[in-house]
Amino acid sequence: MCGRFVLFTTGKDLIEQIGQLPGAAPVAAPDGTPPPRYNVAPTHQVPLIRFHESGSQVDSARWGLLPGWKKDDSGPPLFNARGETVADKPSFRSAFKAKRGLMVLDGYYEWKKEGAAKQPYFVTPREGLLFAAALWETGCDRLSTTMVTTDATQNMQWLHHRLPLFLLPEEIEQWVNGSPEDALELVQPSRVAAQLEWSEAAPEVGNVRNDYPGLIGAPSTPR
Repeated sequence: MCGRFVLFTTGKDLIEQIGQLPGAAPVAAPDGTPPPRYNVAPTHQVPLIRFHESGSQVDSARWGLLPGWKKDDSGPPLFNARGETVADKPSFRSAFKAKRGLMVLDGYYEWKKEGAAKQPYFVTPREGLLFAAALWETGCDRLSTTMVTTDATQNMQWLHHRLPLFLLPEEIEQWVNGSPEDALELVQPSRVAAQLEWSEAAPEVGNVRNDYPGLIGAPSTPR
């Protein structure tokens, strides 16, 4: 799963990297891009990338899907959607049919129990950004999003049994513009996982009020 992430790439750099994705250029960001964030949590506002016929658009969305039938934002936030049931589960099936987009990350946090304590790790790609398969909705008259997850790949199972569905550039058009059947073909452990590195993160990341660069560490050599 993914319940905390980092996005410090912003402004012109973020727009340029999104624009390099197949079918994404030109990129519109009518409300600008968010400031650097080092501890993004569910219910926070996050950038959501949606594609249209002539490019893409970046909008601010609540991280935690609000299906069209929701009357308010009460209850646990739906910040992850299991890929195995995403096409059928009532909370996600409508969005999966026609409202697929991308969430963008510099990296994410995951916790592993080590002795009596849980050690947070910061997971990041060797280079560039991570683009996660996402769904979006407009329930409660708010734009909201959730991140799709799958079983972890073998190299990441030591940290957690679930992993976000990170997409390769050549998979993105199939995800955002393909039929539900086309998109479902991509719902399997991510090939991007082979490019991931990790390091121990600061314990203070456990408090969502902490948001500063020192929460993350230098990437280590993959196991």
